[in-house]
Amino acid sequence: MIFVVLAVLLVAIAVANPFFLEPAGFLAFVKRAAPLVILAAGQYFVIVSGEFDLSVGSLVTVEVVVAARLIDGNEAATWPVLAVLIGLGLLVGLVNGAITTLLRVPSFITTLGMMLVLSGAVFLWTGGAPRGALSAGFRIFGRDTLWAVLILLAVAVAAVLLTRSTFGRTLIATGDNERAAALSGVRVNRTRILAFALSGVAAAVAGIMLGGFAGVSAQVGQGLEFSAITAVVLGGVVLGGGAGSVVAAMGGAFTLEALFTLLNLYGISGALEYTVQGVIIVAAVAAGAVRLPRLLKSPRKGDAHAAS
Repeated sequence: MIFVVLAVLLVAIAVANPFFLEPAGFLAFVKRAAPLVILAAGQYFVIVSGEFDLSVGSLVTVEVVVAARLIDGNEAATWPVLAVLIGLGLLVGLVNGAITTLLRVPSFITTLGMMLVLSGAVFLWTGGAPRGALSAGFRIFGRDTLWAVLILLAVAVAAVLLTRSTFGRTLIATGDNERAAALSGVRVNRTRILAFALSGVAAAVAGIMLGGFAGVSAQVGQGLEFSAITAVVLGGVVLGGGAGSVVAAMGGAFTLEALFTLLNLYGISGALEYTVQGVIIVAAVAAGAVRLPRLLKSPRKGDAHAAS
């Protein structure tokens, strides 16, 4: 269903802007959408496991600011800094996962706290005005269309392969029924920690691309956590976990980007983007609440296995 909506929006964009039909115009759209699509793929793993990650927007900002400060125009520092950024994303994800699972802190609170910690750290370090400069070798990953498309394809293939692996199946089982999954031998804590780690790495990759595309800013990642969640929900992934496709989640990100592009073409205020995201999230939660009574009347298969 989401891809039908995406197709309709793409046709509407092409009608408003015929240049969109040309390869250069369409690939430019894909390049703009790539960071959000990658964030949505990472957010999918967390949401389908039954959790949330609100820290990815702040993590994107940290990645860009840290990169600019460490590279400071030095081309030779590009690749070592890229490795540091991926490691930083992985570390933040692991911390989020460990606090959520081992300390039993709700992921909403854990990642909200991490979002505030990262935002405060950026402001403390930069004073509100980021310093340093990104090298040309760093910026090519977000600025060059071919690189952006290749990175997006690599992430998409990796995400699909992960969902089709044993890890992907145990992740969905964990989100569907944590107790039944544990009784079936699934290491629930480890599975969720890995989901948060994947979200952190996805945010790092998105930050690298956004740094190349948009440059250095202390607000580059602002609001992206909500955009990623909206995209995943738009793709039909169930809030609360247990059902959904990573391909549809990425399709939701493309659809959201297409909608924003169409609104921009018709001169509609960008402030409406937050309204659209809010409506989508509320509608998804409401739809889940409508389905909940039916789920309670008919026990899940996992509950039957756990009881036997």
